[in-house]
Amino acid sequence: MSFDQLGLRVELLKAVKNKGYTSPTSIQARAIPVILHGRDVFARAQTGTGKTDAFALPLVEILSRQNGKGRHPRALVLTPTRELALQVGECIKTYARRVSMRCTVVHGGVRINPQIYRLRRGIDILVATPGRLLDLAYRGHINLSSIEFLVFDEADRMLDLGFSDEISGILDLVPDERRTMLFSATYTKQVRVLAGKILHDPEQMEMTPGKTAAESVAQKVHLVDSSSKRALLIHLITTGNWTRILIFTRTKHGANKLTEKLAAQGISAAALHSNKSQSVRTRTLEEFRKGEVRILVATDVAARGLDISNLPFVVNYDMPSVPEDYVHRIGRTGRAGVSGIAVSLVCNDEKPYLKAIEKMLKQKIPVEKVNGYTEDSDVPDFVLFRPGNASSEKKADTDLKDIVARRNASKKRLQTGTKKTKGSGKTPGKKSKSGAGKRNHKAGKKRSLSGSRPSKPSSRGKLRSGR
Repeated sequence: MSFDQLGLRVELLKAVKNKGYTSPTSIQARAIPVILHGRDVFARAQTGTGKTDAFALPLVEILSRQNGKGRHPRALVLTPTRELALQVGECIKTYARRVSMRCTVVHGGVRINPQIYRLRRGIDILVATPGRLLDLAYRGHINLSSIEFLVFDEADRMLDLGFSDEISGILDLVPDERRTMLFSATYTKQVRVLAGKILHDPEQMEMTPGKTAAESVAQKVHLVDSSSKRALLIHLITTGNWTRILIFTRTKHGANKLTEKLAAQGISAAALHSNKSQSVRTRTLEEFRKGEVRILVATDVAARGLDISNLPFVVNYDMPSVPEDYVHRIGRTGRAGVSGIAVSLVCNDEKPYLKAIEKMLKQKIPVEKVNGYTEDSDVPDFVLFRPGNASSEKKADTDLKDIVARRNASKKRLQTGTKKTKGSGKTPGKKSKSGAGKRNHKAGKKRSLSGSRPSKPSSRGKLRSGR
């Protein structure tokens, strides 16, 4: 099938051709005709399979057939994150410009006044994150009563991030008579409940039943001690000459720390998470896309929905506790038919997460050894002893193992002693008489007061001379 057979106007077909698309993806071939014929849509498809174009093209096509009656939006697209909102907005603008329609994006993390100004000029399609949208609506800067189309993109993630109340608030502001489309990479119980509330006789489409990970992504696992993760990562990057890599960590602190350690090794890296300002996040993404930054270290929230072309590697430095998050992570590579590699560094505590992911995928992820780094691999000859490694435990001299054991025990005693000292606030074994303490305190106060008097004139003198 070609795009010419989908019933789109010539201007949009030219825009599609300029983007380099020759034929529609499976989700596009299924969804576009259904939306053009007036049905609600409940669609599940692998991330990176073209969901955005699947609703953007028919949305612009239908709205372009008649002019809007006012300056308020006729279509609303909701996304869970700022980055995804900007990405979806750019996609829709590519098509909207061809037919003289206006699209704008509103999201948190930036000044609200420029967004208010753009809304006053009038728009046809609005892409928004829930929080900023409600803020603008409650302040009276936007009216949602003219909405004809409501689209939920990455609905599962929106619910995961706790936007249920915001979604309810938005549904109260949009008309009941509307067309609704819900797109999601996974079908969670929450997503199904939401679909039951907002969709009317929807066309349900599931493009890859029983599969949730793109076949174009080669997956592998390295079983490694948590203390050796960073060394293994650096080894893989340097020996494999990896160029562009997206690395996922569980926490913002972990992202910052790993970025610093990579930079210390001369590897250009930048962190991306919600503590960063929107301007910094936008600049960091642009630098990564241009290749100015080799590695992007991100948390799930910041990286959800990122569309980065020709991204060859995704690394799970920390395994996600939610199996669906694994699908979204590895979906950042292997997009638009280009193959990619997803590498997971799994320590002992994370093995239950790996088991849950494999259960969801209904397949085992291949485990690969890296000599000197992964569990049960051969330790290099220059390493005399690596605790926890089975082969190293066998080879190491007994005296050496005893030395290491004593050192570890000594460290634990010191740490325990430090904690006790900090907790008590007093030096163990010494007691001070309360009377003496009070006298010393009073004496200290007097000395402090008397000692401070001579400094006042000189301080005032300095201020005068500074004026």
